[in-house]
This record gives sequence, C-alpha cells and structure tokens, in this order.
Amino acid sequence: MEKTLHFFRHLLLVFVLAILPYSIFAQNTVSGSVTDSDGEYPLVGATIFIPELNTGTITDFDGNYVLNLMDGTYTLQVSYAGFSGQSAEVSLSGGQDVNQDFVLISGIGLDEIMITASSTFRSQKQAPLSISSLRMKEITKLNANSQADILRSIPGITAEGGGGETATNLFVRGLPSGGQYTFNPLQYDGLPLMTSFGLNSSAHDVYARPDIGFKGVEFVRGGASILYGAGSAAGIINYISKTGDANPGNTFNVEVADQGRIRTDIYSGGQLGGENSNTYYALTGFMRYDEGPYQTGVPTRGGQLRGNIKKDFDNGSFTLHGQFINDRAQFLMPLPLEGGSRERLNGNDGEPVSQLMSGALSHTSFRTPGGVYDSPYGDGVYTKGGYLLGEFEYDLPKSYKFKAKARMADYHHSFALYVGGNGVNEGNPTTLNNYMNVIAPDNTGFSANYHGLSNAIDGNDLVVDNLHVDRIRPMTDYSGEASITKTISAGMGSHNITVGTFLGRSEADDVNFQYRVVSEWNNNPKMVDISYTNADGETVIYSQGGISNRIGQTSNRFLSQNRSAFYLTDELVYDRWRLDAGFRFERTTGVFRNGGLADVTVYNDAGLTPELSDVRFADGTFVSADVEASSWAVSLAGLYEISNAMNLYANFSRGYFFPQLRGFAPIATGITGTEYNPETIVQGELGLKFGADKFSGSLAAYYVALQDRISIVNSFVNGTLEQVQRNEQNTATIGAELTADYALIEGLNLRGSFTFQNHQITKNLREDLVNGTSETVNEGNALARQPNLMGFLGLYFDRSNVDGFATMNYTGSKYTSDDNTIQLDPIALMRLGAGYSFGIGDAGENLRLGFSVFNLLDSQGITEGNPRALVEGEGEFFFGRPILPRRIFFTGTINF
Repeated sequence: MEKTLHFFRHLLLVFVLAILPYSIFAQNTVSGSVTDSDGEYPLVGATIFIPELNTGTITDFDGNYVLNLMDGTYTLQVSYAGFSGQSAEVSLSGGQDVNQDFVLISGIGLDEIMITASSTFRSQKQAPLSISSLRMKEITKLNANSQADILRSIPGITAEGGGGETATNLFVRGLPSGGQYTFNPLQYDGLPLMTSFGLNSSAHDVYARPDIGFKGVEFVRGGASILYGAGSAAGIINYISKTGDANPGNTFNVEVADQGRIRTDIYSGGQLGGENSNTYYALTGFMRYDEGPYQTGVPTRGGQLRGNIKKDFDNGSFTLHGQFINDRAQFLMPLPLEGGSRERLNGNDGEPVSQLMSGALSHTSFRTPGGVYDSPYGDGVYTKGGYLLGEFEYDLPKSYKFKAKARMADYHHSFALYVGGNGVNEGNPTTLNNYMNVIAPDNTGFSANYHGLSNAIDGNDLVVDNLHVDRIRPMTDYSGEASITKTISAGMGSHNITVGTFLGRSEADDVNFQYRVVSEWNNNPKMVDISYTNADGETVIYSQGGISNRIGQTSNRFLSQNRSAFYLTDELVYDRWRLDAGFRFERTTGVFRNGGLADVTVYNDAGLTPELSDVRFADGTFVSADVEASSWAVSLAGLYEISNAMNLYANFSRGYFFPQLRGFAPIATGITGTEYNPETIVQGELGLKFGADKFSGSLAAYYVALQDRISIVNSFVNGTLEQVQRNEQNTATIGAELTADYALIEGLNLRGSFTFQNHQITKNLREDLVNGTSETVNEGNALARQPNLMGFLGLYFDRSNVDGFATMNYTGSKYTSDDNTIQLDPIALMRLGAGYSFGIGDAGENLRLGFSVFNLLDSQGITEGNPRALVEGEGEFFFGRPILPRRIFFTGTINF
C-alpha cells in the first residue's frame, strides 16, 4: 500500500512539473488575414513561418490564419507565390489575443488572384487557362463609356461600344454572334444577370451598370468556364463586389464631362454593431445625367443602388446582396454616311449629322384597338427593378467546404431602337422634292411643314425616312448553385474534388411596337408633316406629327426556359503539376407562346393613307410549343511549373450552347419550325505564362470550332423589322494571343496585348423565312464583324501622389457581314489620363483630382455596317455606326 501511494506521489509530481510551464507561461493566440495589395482578395494557402520555432501554418479559404504561441517575442514571416514577402514582430504574454493582418504587394499582372470558374483560389499564373482581370480603381480612372471600354484591352475580344453605355457588342475568339453576350454571360458575384440568353435580344448589360462598389472584374476564356455555375461556351465576365470588414472605408466620386455629363458615385463599407461584431456592410450606388455624347434631345439619366450585408461565423459566412436600378440610357444606331469616304454628311444647317434621334418623338402616342399606346421612345434603354442574391459558404469537418448561391431578379425593361434611315420609300437623305416624287409621283402639289411650326419647308431641304422600334421586354429570372468540395491530401499533393448543381429559370416578354417617321436631315431633327393632292384632286395626308406609318404591334411573344445541370470537377495539385478535370451534364426545357396579330382600321379621318388609319395589334390568339434538349461538357487542363517564374499549360474542352429560343417560333400548336438541338463547341489551348519582379506575360495558341450554330437575321419586310433569315453554321478559328507587362522603372509600366485570329465559315445553310427557300452560302468566308488582328498598348505611371496613363487600342479591318462584300477600315482608339492625390486628414483620408480623354484623336472609325440589311452596298451613301466622339472627363475622388 505504501509503495502504491509513493508511486502516485511521484506520478503527481511529474504531472505538476509537466504543466508548470503552461501555467507560468500562458498560451497566446495570434490570428489575422492575408490579402492582396488592395486588401480585397484573400490569399489562400499563404505561408506564415516562425523562424524562432521552425514551424508555421497556412491561410484557409478565406485567407485567415490562427497561431497558438507561448509567451515570448516572435517574427512572423509571410510569403505567397508572386507576392513580395512581409514580416512582423509580435510580443506575447499573459494569454493575449493579438490580431496581425498582412497586405502583400503583388508582382505584375499574372499574380492576381482568380475566383471565377474554379473551386479554389489561385493566381492567374497558377491557372491552366486564359484569364484577365481589371481592378475597379483602374476602371474608375478610365471613365468608361460602356462595357466595351472596360473589356476591349483583353486579348481575344472584339468590343464595340458605338451605341453608348448599354448593349455592348462582344465577340470572343472567332465565335459567330450578333454581338451582345451570346457566348460569354455577364455575371455579378458568380451568377449571370440573365440565366437564359435569347428569350429576347436584350443584352445582359441593360440590367445593371458597373459602379465603384466592385473590387474588379475577371474574364475567363474557354476551358473550365463551361463547368461551373451557369456555364459558358466562350468565357465568363464576372464582376466581384466589395464586402465590408472591420476597417471602415468610404469613397465619394464625382465625374463631369463636356456635352452636359455629371455622375456621382458613393461607396461605404464597414462593421455593423460594436467592435466585436462579425457583421459587415457595403453600400454603393450612382446617379448621373448626361446629354451627350451627342445632343439628341434624349438625355441619359437615372441611377443604381447596390449593397450587401455579410455575417461571418466560426466556419463560414452568409452574404446577402441586393440591387435596385431605375435608369434610362441613350442608345445610338447606325446612320447614312458619305459613300467612299464614310464620313458624316452635312445637314440642312451645314453641320455634320452625327445622329438622327430626336427629342420631338419623346411623347409620341397613337390609338390602337387595345387603347392608346404611349411610346417609351424618350426613355431610351429603360430598366427598373433589381435582384436579391444570397451567398453561403461553410467549412465542414474533415476538409469539406460547402458553397451555395441563390438569386431572384425582376425587371421592367424597354429598349427604344431608333433606326435612322432605312426608309421603305427613301432610306437616305434626299431633297423634299425628290422624296415627293418617290412617294407620290402623280401628285399635283404638296404641302410640307415642320410639326408644330407653320412655315413651309423648302423643296431643296433634305429629309429622310426613319423607323422606330419599341421593344417591351420585362424579365424575371431565378437561379441557384450549390456545391461541396472535398480536399484530400495525397502524398506530395492534394485533390480538390467538387460536386455541384445549377438550376435556373428565365421568363421574358418579346413585344414590339413600330412606327415610321419623316424628319429633316439634321442633328436632333424636327419632324415633317406632309400632305399632297393626288391625280384625282383629293387631299392625301401622308404624315401627322412626323409619323408616316402607325405600324403598331409587330411582335407578341412570351417565352420561358428552365435549366438544370450537374457537374463534377477535380483540381489536383501535385508537386509542380496542377491538373484540372471536369464533367457537366445539363438539360433545358422551354416554352414559346407566339401571339397572333391583325391590322384594324382605327382612324377614320378623311384623307389619311391606310398606313395612318390602320394599326396592327394582338388579336388574342396564340400558338404555343415546347422544346427540350440536353448536352454534356468535359474539360481537361494541366499546368507545369517549369520554374518559379515560368509555367506551361494546356487545356481542352468539349462544350455546348443551347440556341436562342426566340429563333424557334411555333408554326402550329406543339410544333416548332425546326428541331431544337444544342450547338457543339470544341476548344483547345496551349500556352506559356511568365511572372517575375519586373516582367510578366503570356503566350497562347488556341483553336475553336463551332457546329450547328443557329442564327436569326432581322431585316425589313414591307417597312417593318422582321425575322427574315435563319442560318445554320459551322465555324473554325485558329488564333494566338500575347500579353506583356514590363516595369520600366519604379511606378512606370508598359503593358500590351496582341491577338491574331484566322476564322472562317465552314458550313452555312441559309433559310429564307419569307419565301420558304434555302441555299448554301458564304462557305469559306470570314466571320462578320471580327478582325484578324487586334492589339493594345498602354503606358501606366503610379508613384507617390501622381498617376497617369496613355493607351491605344487597335482593331484591324473586318467585314460588315458574312457575305464579305463590305470591309471596314482598321480603327486606332487612343485614351489619355492623369491624376494627383494628396492627403486631407490625419487618418489616411485622401483626395484625387484627375482627368481622362476618350478618343484623343477624335477618330471617325466605323464599328459596324448595317446588320439589318440583307444586301449591303456602297454607292453615294454608306450605312454605318461610327465610334463615339472625343470626350473629356474630370473626376474628383475622396477616400475617408
């Protein structure tokens, strides 16, 4: 018994001695985050090393770390590939909880962290595909007119922004489209602004605008972009919102420009509640009024409000995003130009005519069988509505990570499309005398006055026939994605296996009203009222309020589409290798309800032409048909780290694209005119990425092939805009892209990109929807509106308190249509900007004053011809859309 007690005494003594150091030297906690140079992107897998203990840890998926240390003084050394290392010394005692954050300064270009089309965070240099990114502070300094201004520096992209702020036309790596965002959806925070494109022809960017509440934008091309979320055949444009944190920040930006533009942006982010709160907010928005870039009498005006609230908890977070927009944007269309030189023609007042839009049409209305129709002409591209998006992330035990997103959007939207010229009688400017000889060759006299004015118009003054189309397109969209990722350590590497699903539903109207007007040939022209005496001596009223044809309703369509997808991916990291593989299966169903239309005599006034007395309207009948299709995608990619500075990569993908549903109108109940089949896209890429302290760059060669592409051509039938052609195409593109970023001296960088692409139509079966005939055409031709050569060169300075840039975008010659009959000349677009920042307070507050000049040399280059003409020609006149004119912006930005 005594021996037993003696043993336990010794055991107790050993236990006390063992825990004595922990009671004398209490354990301390050091925690914090590691982010990029803007403090916005978490650096996942950054190393925190403690040389005194020869140990350390790495950051988690949110860029956070935790260290438990005894009393003492330690050096924390933080490193991450492509970023400058950083260290901090911490002194600990008495069980302290110390927060130590690190903000690492990135190298050049390719060291930016990407989060789009990936289940993990990784730098662009580590991703086996092409990706480009821009930060919002760069975009703000740019004073972008449109998405085209933001994206046109990215290799492989042709971006046309001649229409103004909205409905940018984008073409990616030789894939055929009418522009907009056909093959590359526009996303906000990982979900598209519209799940199913093609229920109507409105582009994604009509539903939202960029603002200063974003961290930046990423553009992923090819490869894995088909796998995740909504998927994309050509690439994904993803804007990533700022979220608040424990460090409050506020920004106020004001922008003014010539031609009557003023815009104000705000951003505020920080902590909700006390200093120990783990709930954060970010609120952003803008208001602006703009009478330019041309004085059309239809100003751009409105605004947007966005925000989010983020709740962090021990192993995850929940973020609720929201948007409200009420905005009206001017939209500019092609117009007649001088044939040969393609320069602007002078108006009756001797000034060059830049646009034919007119404020005189802003309150146009007329009677229909269903009541008075008020044209939303004066609203331009009008959008009112918003979305709610919930985002949930949670780290589960045993290296599982769960992510889910859900979004609901509802918008009232209309698109005023004023097609200057394209007259049914005379589509180009002509004298009033000649115009009358065309519309009424047997007239014995006529009277023509400007609407609202009594003075007669001189017969030698120029007039022009115009068409206006109101596209009424409300839209509701639901989408969601959920995935779970399992990280499995495997020897010298790890697997990141993700299983996910995506669901989406879109509902949209495609209702059109049209009418024709006669105007003078001037900027912001007046409308022309015409009457004449016919050969029988009767008075004929040809135009009232400028309207020569109250066409009425020309489309009464209601469409909906469902999408459901499942995907499985693996991102493998093994020694110097990074291997990606993934599979996706998707099914879609859709409903197309096509309403009948009938012409009804509404006006009985004496002397009216049938075009003024009869109005087309819905007759209450519908023909409906369902479609369904399914397809699969596979993506394989690999990257090998040749050295710390150089990586070699390759990827291959077989993807799909569900055709735009609006091209499959029912011809009888339950029957579409053509079978609804998915289009197939095959892509391959081989490239090299290099990133060092002073230079980064990439070189890639790619191949893109598209099969069974369905495209619809709209043109004029008896004076109205209708679907007239349906093309089934195969295309192929071989191309090469080069990017480079070189630090000439501290703060001065030379950046550039170059793209060469050889694209052609390998098959084209054209169906005439008016005459019911079909033929093979254009095989071997180049694709419309896409050049072979594109380039970007920019010089950027940012040092101390001074910043500046000078850039040039080059777009090579291109054809206006697949017929390859008209070729547009190359365009060189230059921009210049500079700013000066200075402190205005003791807590880091600063003010930046800057300016920028768009289209520095005031180039008159033509971005597109007439996409609504079946046969284009060039004689006395040429129909085209010039790039926007030179414009000077001034900005003031306060950060506090």
